[in-house]
Amino acid sequence: MDDGTDEYGPVHGSGPVGQGAGRPGETSGLPGDAAPAPAGPAPLGLVREGTGERQVDAALGRLGDVDHLATEGHLTVYEDVHQGLRAALDALDAPPGPTAPPPARPDGSAGRAH
Repeated sequence: MDDGTDEYGPVHGSGPVGQGAGRPGETSGLPGDAAPAPAGPAPLGLVREGTGERQVDAALGRLGDVDHLATEGHLTVYEDVHQGLRAALDALDAPPGPTAPPPARPDGSAGRAH
């Protein structure tokens, strides 16, 4: 006698046991079964305190820009912040010395005008 079952699983075909087993990606129509919509950008509400270093504070302040960007845009901001922080660190390692030479005079010669 074949009642639609086999020794390894539930009843074949539709019926109470097979309900809810639709195609992948389908929902059963019950509330809460729908896939949630992706959330938009939202501020995290983090408070950044100043460090007292102008370059560092400017770079860290740029992190607030990601609050208004989709995830795909975060990398550009993070790379920019990283570059700013590296520049601040490199400035600490630079030996003290004279600043850039004075600009050339209008006649094209170097040095200071008398």
